Amino acid sequence: MIEDLIGGLGVVMQPLNLLILASAVLIGFVGGALPGISGVILVVILLPVTYTMEPTGAFMLLTAIYASSVFSGLITAILYRAPGTPEAVMTALDGYPMTQKGEAGKALGIGILSSAFGGIVGTIVLIVATPMLADIALQFSSPEFFALAVLGLTVVASLGGNLLLGLIGVCIGLLIASVGLDPLTGTARFTFGSLHLMSGINLIPVIIGLFAISEVLKRCQEGDIHLSTKSFKIRIFDWPVIREIRGTVARSSIIGTAIGILPGIGASTAAMVAYSETVRWSKDRKRFGRGAPEGVAAPESANNAAAIGALVPLFALGIPGSGTTAVILGAFIVHGLTPGPTFMTGNSDLIYAVFVGLMLVNVLILVFSKPFIAVLSKLLDVPYSALGPVIVICCIVGTYSVQNSMMDVWLMLGFGLAGFLLEKIGFPLVSIILGVVLGPIAESELRRSLAMSRGDFSIFAERPISAILLGLAVILVSATVLAPMLQRRKLRKTAAKQS
Repeated sequence: MIEDLIGGLGVVMQPLNLLILASAVLIGFVGGALPGISGVILVVILLPVTYTMEPTGAFMLLTAIYASSVFSGLITAILYRAPGTPEAVMTALDGYPMTQKGEAGKALGIGILSSAFGGIVGTIVLIVATPMLADIALQFSSPEFFALAVLGLTVVASLGGNLLLGLIGVCIGLLIASVGLDPLTGTARFTFGSLHLMSGINLIPVIIGLFAISEVLKRCQEGDIHLSTKSFKIRIFDWPVIREIRGTVARSSIIGTAIGILPGIGASTAAMVAYSETVRWSKDRKRFGRGAPEGVAAPESANNAAAIGALVPLFALGIPGSGTTAVILGAFIVHGLTPGPTFMTGNSDLIYAVFVGLMLVNVLILVFSKPFIAVLSKLLDVPYSALGPVIVICCIVGTYSVQNSMMDVWLMLGFGLAGFLLEKIGFPLVSIILGVVLGPIAESELRRSLAMSRGDFSIFAERPISAILLGLAVILVSATVLAPMLQRRKLRKTAAKQS
């Protein structure tokens, strides 16, 4: 392995390949920071460019864009609460409140360091443990995937402080996810005869509408105010902050890598689970959602680790771990390559060049992020009366570019208005997003599980991993319900003693 890594380093250090990597990182920065333009869109756009390239350079380009775009989604999530990518949704929960408190530089520094660390952890695991992790992922079948989805749904449903509103939000998200063709039978559901809804409601318009457009409406209602960048300073290596978040970053990186290698789960889910685990481990849960540094560190380290982890099943099994890696799989096939169990032995030069390239990408994130953000953050000096319309235009263009559909644009605007109104009553919008993300996974895997067991629900209890995951979900919901009751009982006892 050491010899392979040295050989890969030699390939990466060639001037042309270094230029490809640096260009890919900057392209990923720009695309990831623009709401609605995610890594998968960038990879699709640049896929034709790779047809005339050598396979090594082509896949270094695509994987570097993928990794850097996952990182840069945090920039607009923190500064404007407009996540540039779906993976950055959770980052906005605490990153944007930090910006409102004048701590944008601190939030961005935490995000940059956490992202780079998570990406490096994911790459190390990718290099060292690909065969072993692939074997673990193979043990997951439909019951385990369903149980993981249920755990994720119950976890985020309890984050907003109001379990009832959280569960309602999850149900709304599940309803949105059920629009379109039934994944197993092909029957149309909730389409109302519209051909535009036959393929379902895309995640991008939901996210952009609920977070970005609703925030523009909120800021317009508040008046023409904007933040000054005069005291805006990013400190990546702030040692007191590092000591505060180091446990969160380490734990979330491991969680992200583990979830990333499970095919079809994705970095967005990893960020949500890591955030929820951070809340669970915290001694003061009320800080989250109000500008907690750990609330930025957890999702950013997890989603970057998961993005790299998603390459494990692609390289080892030929199974894409995410939407972007599915496009990269298509690129492999176009170049006459077939990822799978024998792929690493037959194409070690290419694979280890990609591995080393991904490690270098995370270093370049630390190098390039500050000057890039310095340019982008100047938008904070622009009055919101001018900036708001630009954000809306970017959202419209980004949403339309996903499927070239005006229906998506109208849906985005509709979700924006709905998010604006729901937030006025303290509704946890993130629970809706989670329902949309995990709904299809939960539904498909539940039905496949029941098909495996011929309708017997005991299959979830008979399989140890699914039983443990579902047990954790029950414990979490029970704890969320019982905690306020126990707290009130304790207060009554305290009051009785004092009287």
